[in-house]
Amino acid sequence: MAEWYQAYADYNDMAVLTEELLAGLVLDLFKTSELTRHGTTLAFARPFARKDYYALVREHAGVDLTKTNDAELRGVLQRHHVPTAEVAALSGPKLIDEVFKTCVEPTLVQPTFVFDYPLALSPLAKPKRGDPTKVERWELFVQHRELANAFSELNDPDEQRRRFEQQATLRAAGDAEAQQLTRTFCARWSTACRPRAAWGWGWTG
Repeated sequence: MAEWYQAYADYNDMAVLTEELLAGLVLDLFKTSELTRHGTTLAFARPFARKDYYALVREHAGVDLTKTNDAELRGVLQRHHVPTAEVAALSGPKLIDEVFKTCVEPTLVQPTFVFDYPLALSPLAKPKRGDPTKVERWELFVQHRELANAFSELNDPDEQRRRFEQQATLRAAGDAEAQQLTRTFCARWSTACRPRAAWGWGWTG
């Protein structure tokens, strides 16, 4: 696993760096840009595919995330045979995330960047320029699994505090994965707001 931050960079810079890193690593280790895993040939030649989160959900789940509601998303999961008890326990961001995992992730085989996540799923990411309902975040998938995650980090201290407060509300409602309100972080962030990108990598084999 690895993680870093880069000042004066954004998620586009991190995508380019990640392509260079992974494509170069595969070529150096195996002397080819194609690997066969579990009967599938994976092509690591640059550039990797870049797809939009909302478009993928619309294509594979049949719903428009800009217009949908919890009831419709629960219906999608039920049609995909997710157990009723599990579906009933989900709402809001958790429900959106489960629809993506159920309907979209199984389709992501070749190295693919999924760009521009819903704001509700990414409390630390900067709003997408031109569309504040989304954030500047991507995840890289290979053979159905997330390999890397990066985002343009939010550097507006007032917006960061507001999002932490929203996360605290979700946590109080029972979401154990919601971010906790960190007043020290918010106070320090208000005096150290340089633009930067965050990047994380994890692989389990």
